[in-house]
Amino acid sequence: MEIPVYLFTGFLEAGKTTFIQGALEDSEFNAGERTLLLICEEGIEEYDPDLHFGRNIFPEVIEDEGELTTEKLTVLQKAHKVERVIVEYNGMWLLEKFFQAMPEDWVIYQEVTMMNAETFLTYNQNMRQLVFDKMKTAELVVFNRCDRATLDKEAFHKIVRVANRKSQIIYEFGPDDAEPDDLPDPLPYDMNAPEIEIRDDWYAEWYRDINENQNNYDGKVITVKGRVALGGGLPKDEFVFGRHVMTCCVQDIQFAGLLCKWKNASKLKHGGWVEIKAKIKVEHSDIYGEPGPVLYCEKVLGTVACDPEVATF
Repeated sequence: MEIPVYLFTGFLEAGKTTFIQGALEDSEFNAGERTLLLICEEGIEEYDPDLHFGRNIFPEVIEDEGELTTEKLTVLQKAHKVERVIVEYNGMWLLEKFFQAMPEDWVIYQEVTMMNAETFLTYNQNMRQLVFDKMKTAELVVFNRCDRATLDKEAFHKIVRVANRKSQIIYEFGPDDAEPDDLPDPLPYDMNAPEIEIRDDWYAEWYRDINENQNNYDGKVITVKGRVALGGGLPKDEFVFGRHVMTCCVQDIQFAGLLCKWKNASKLKHGGWVEIKAKIKVEHSDIYGEPGPVLYCEKVLGTVACDPEVATF
């Protein structure tokens, strides 16, 4: 049987406890299911079980990240015979630790990130990796304590979208005063152009979009600059084209590449910079292990390195 997991993330004083307490007081969310409440971070606010609609709430405090093990979580699940799990996660712990510790029958049903709008930009400036970590898989990002006079929605929106293009964003200005983010997310290039030109500073966004919405690019012709990667058992007429991309911080820089086919691929220099003109076909390839975008090159020309060489959002 699947155990639904409702995961709430964010930093201290972000409003996680208040949000969860309100949900547990609501009969529409809490109809009396046996619920394991994992509290991984204790702030000023405390839970009031007397106000919970159901009485089958079993709080368990996880004080140390090292306690997050599959064995520990399984013991708690069985001890309380729970039907679901609610997690108030510690903002200073990476989510991968929890995901790795989840028992096999635990399934994330909803992931919500709570952020204090008064401190969000400071956290993002000083602890960007942790901020990014909390938003990259969230279905919903809630900014509370917003001030209409000072809130820079565009700045908040951009930071969220670097981490996650699909999450819903909500701004809370006070009790019963909230509004969804309605800023558009247009691509910087023209998808309807006969030949789509990807500028150097658009590479990261293009690479993410072509992977998330590959069918939109099937049959399109593009020009773009990047580096050549050879070897790995590729046929003589194939190479990997891409650039190093930094999503969040220096530690997460990775080579983001796509498979290219070109008759003279074997003559290219590994690591060399090229500008390609290619037609994109979405098809199965062994390198992907599934259907993916394959670039059929019409032209491959040597060029100077992009400046900066590492692409960013």
